[in-house]
Amino acid sequence: MTEIILLLIFSFLLIFYTFFLISIYSGLRKLEKSDEDKIITEFVSIIIPFRNERENLPANLKSLESQDYPNNNYEVIYVNDSSTDDSVEILANKIKTENIKVISVPEKYIPNAHKKRAIRYGIENAKGEIIITSDADCNYNNNWLRTLLKYMDDKTAFISGPVEFEDNGNIFGAIQKLEFAGLVIVGAGLIGINRPTICNAANIAYRRKVFDEVNGFYDQFGLSSGDDELLMQKIWKETNYKIKFCPEKSAIVKTAPNKTLTEFYQQRKRWASKGLFYKNKLLVLKLILIYLFYLSLPIQLILGIIKSPVYFITLAAGLILKILVEFLVLKCGIILLFERKILRKFLPAQILQIPYIIVAGFAGTFGNFIWKERKVSR
Repeated sequence: MTEIILLLIFSFLLIFYTFFLISIYSGLRKLEKSDEDKIITEFVSIIIPFRNERENLPANLKSLESQDYPNNNYEVIYVNDSSTDDSVEILANKIKTENIKVISVPEKYIPNAHKKRAIRYGIENAKGEIIITSDADCNYNNNWLRTLLKYMDDKTAFISGPVEFEDNGNIFGAIQKLEFAGLVIVGAGLIGINRPTICNAANIAYRRKVFDEVNGFYDQFGLSSGDDELLMQKIWKETNYKIKFCPEKSAIVKTAPNKTLTEFYQQRKRWASKGLFYKNKLLVLKLILIYLFYLSLPIQLILGIIKSPVYFITLAAGLILKILVEFLVLKCGIILLFERKILRKFLPAQILQIPYIIVAGFAGTFGNFIWKERKVSR
């Protein structure tokens, strides 16, 4: 009897995960590119929070200064969040245009909110009706700003843009590049079916008045992460504005992959730390079921060894279906946004994916991680 119950549970988790992936595929097929090339009338403020980014800031600044967008239509605000290196001095010496400035967050300003406090302080000092956030370790195509903003209209309040890891010439970096592309693709697909769930703060745009309307990060300052998707979910739930994904390669923001396995683990643990704090409890339940599906895979392997070979059959069926449907979804999204060659690391990425989701997902629930040389507690 116990064996039958377990097999039914494993089958249910597999079916649920398969239908989840199919919904992503459906959402990707619904995404539409905009043929319109326009400069929006609203003034735009790009906010770049940073802490100890002396090595990355010069390249970031250069790619922002080279945007194919009128300088009098946007500003860039670099927000120093308690840097202990010479990042501020480096920026101050390299800025060449009047629409770019550097400000520093006061020490006692929302002290435990970290990145959110930097963004909030940037917004308070911004002139823009449209807020764009990104990160100091990112680089941009010359048409990034123009492409992203052409998706903003009167009925839209939030735009999620694509983010990509750069090539670093090693296998670990290539696997991360594909795995990260998968997360972007999942976020795009969910927006495509009007179920916005995940996005990346390295490439988002939103209306300032709507940010204020939903009280911004007010109920999130206790969380060190979530300045992107928690805000997107609030706007979707509490307003009638549209949430859009920008499905264009020229809007891709590029950043470097993690250099070590430890950095990768800390990053994914930080991202996982906010999942249980989604206001949509049905969404939380879905995430738990997805996590349980991944957890069921090693459990079936163990049960197959110590209990019955029948669990090897259900494990094999689960892995095969998972691999096939995930490949279908990835291929659809990669054709839309990325280079097809990144699919070459699909099988090695599958090997890394299962243990990292199980470990990082569990560890993230405790909310403690290292980020920007800080020990952070949720």
